[in-house]
Amino acid sequence: MSQRLPYQLVSLNWKKSRTVFEVKGTEIGGEDLFMIAGPCAVESEDQIEKVAAHIKELGIPFIRGGAYKPRTSPYNFQGLQEEGLEYLKIVSDKYNLGVVTELMDLALLPKVYDATDIIQVGARNMKNYHMLKELGKVDKPILLKRGMDATVEEWLLAAEYILLGGNEKVILCERGIRTFDTSVRNTMDISAIALAKQLSHLPVIADPSQGTGKRSLVGPMSAAAVVAGADGLMIEIHPDPENALSDGQQSLNFDEFDEILPSIKGAAELAGKLVSFSKQKKDGQKQFIKI
Repeated sequence: MSQRLPYQLVSLNWKKSRTVFEVKGTEIGGEDLFMIAGPCAVESEDQIEKVAAHIKELGIPFIRGGAYKPRTSPYNFQGLQEEGLEYLKIVSDKYNLGVVTELMDLALLPKVYDATDIIQVGARNMKNYHMLKELGKVDKPILLKRGMDATVEEWLLAAEYILLGGNEKVILCERGIRTFDTSVRNTMDISAIALAKQLSHLPVIADPSQGTGKRSLVGPMSAAAVVAGADGLMIEIHPDPENALSDGQQSLNFDEFDEILPSIKGAAELAGKLVSFSKQKKDGQKQFIKI
């Protein structure tokens, strides 16, 4: 007799087949490894335009960027807010990119809803159960980040709140947890990715940028996450990380980002995932990455 789990709707015991859905023509949770890339925060129209143009050349379908930023210190950059949402909408329309941005408060839901294709719930709000209940009534996918101190069970129970409201399009995101080790910003829990895939039918992705806090670790941890079963990756990139207004130490510049794509593709092939990353030649013709 199988053990009764505290969550039901997110469990593979409830739904035997994996949840797969499309967002702007991109399949989430299926055979293709999908990528989300962009800066931690939208800083200017020029910055987000450069990022959008670069990832479009690579064939990456989703851009991320925080318009409203939850910062530990009230004196740090808090985001461009509505202006940031406007810039995301501009590049989304121009380059036909899906937008992922964080919702910090339900009062901001109407504005964020209009500007985004996937609504992100950050680590700090994973246990904001009232918000999760309300997002269960929304007809857009929810990217649910694991809380920095949350167990896998608590993470899945948070997703259960959303599914109970009727919204079955939930993406789980492992983004590192806080441990005793101070050599990295967070400890990337690769085992949580594999475990979540064993326990739940929902798509699972990884955020190795936030998960480590060090740009030198983003490539190796991206590959490790994919081999462990991640359905996608969310990676922070910036035209000039050294001068970024938020989390520059974990952001890759464009060249660094391009350099890790072959290892991600190799990991995807090991995991049985398909990818379609490409590099843009100077003559304007695309050159697909080969291992």
